[in-house]
Amino acid sequence: MLTRTKYDLSEVARRFQLEGAFLDAAPIGSGHINDTYVSRFREGPTEIRYVHQWINTHVFREPDKLMENIERVTRHAREQIIAVGGDPRRETLTLVPTIEGKSFYCSPEGECWRTYLLIEGARTFDMPEDPQLLYTAGKAFGDFQRMLSSLPGARLHETIPNFHHTPRRFEAFLRAVEQDAHNRARAVQAEIRFVQQLAAQTSVIVDMLARGVIPERVTHNDTKLNNVLIDDRTGAGICVIDLDTVMPGSALYDFGDAVRLGASTAVEDERDLAKVGLDLDLFDRLTCGYLGAAADFLTPAEMDHLAFSAILITLEIGMRFLTDHLNGDVYFKIHRENHNLDRCRTQFKMVADMERQLDRMNAIVNRYRRRFLAGGSLLVEQRPAHDVAAILAAGIMSACLVPMAML
Repeated sequence: MLTRTKYDLSEVARRFQLEGAFLDAAPIGSGHINDTYVSRFREGPTEIRYVHQWINTHVFREPDKLMENIERVTRHAREQIIAVGGDPRRETLTLVPTIEGKSFYCSPEGECWRTYLLIEGARTFDMPEDPQLLYTAGKAFGDFQRMLSSLPGARLHETIPNFHHTPRRFEAFLRAVEQDAHNRARAVQAEIRFVQQLAAQTSVIVDMLARGVIPERVTHNDTKLNNVLIDDRTGAGICVIDLDTVMPGSALYDFGDAVRLGASTAVEDERDLAKVGLDLDLFDRLTCGYLGAAADFLTPAEMDHLAFSAILITLEIGMRFLTDHLNGDVYFKIHRENHNLDRCRTQFKMVADMERQLDRMNAIVNRYRRRFLAGGSLLVEQRPAHDVAAILAAGIMSACLVPMAML
């Protein structure tokens, strides 16, 4: 029976080269920007599942350039995975072409869609109660950056121009405060002052890029734990997903954002700020995995700023949430009154806690930096793969069924 959604998914699916007969479709995922659905098709005795995503063209204004990026990245990943004997249908996203052979479909009304083959036998996790998941995610993102460091051809498109340009995010915040379009500034003076006190930090990474102190790289730009697909059987991170924001950027923003959510003691919109902080054990696991994959291609200047990058990106995201709150909640999806304000306050509490623990964070980075640059093995730190099925059965973690927690 067809699950009723705001879209006719059977009509959307008909626009792509899919195998079998359509059975049903249902919404899935918890992303802020795009809408995601999983469909089931029957081909003889075989059931095949696909992931369909409505592309938010208010955010991604040039879907053709967005999809060109994704085509290039997945093609390059596929070639590298095949070269080392891997399985490209599981280790990178597989775009399903439209019936016209294109990477996405746009309806006459301007609704744009893309379709991926669902990677079976794997899932994403929202929370990292098992520290090994943070090791796994860190390694996956480090491997992803390494793989894309050899991407040939022209510079990727900026799907959201100046996405991680913290000084411009700060300027947008100042405009929102000045305009105060919804008369909310008076109630958030403490948050406004917090940002203003840290204004000098906002330009650090952008300035280093401009001066050539650190290199521009192809980066993911949304390195949440739930953007790494975990194999059900082995517990390995097999595929980095959600490629909308893969574009030129800094490896520092990628690492810092992974810390922001992965090593937090609370969810992103936690109202009880007493629960919010940085878990150094989780930071240790994530850093070990990441530097085990990335230490030999990162520059000294990048590694010097890894711990600081977590503070900067958390400040940036907090500014974005506060800006959206002041502007009337026009960008991020909200599910309750003052939702963006709750998110903002959580980020700022994280910033304060990371500043308090910065020396210890740097000590962890330097420990793994020395180990891996000296030829240390990941096997020293890698723990046995966790039993995902057992974790789920015990109810220890919340998990998403399919790999589409979005931006």
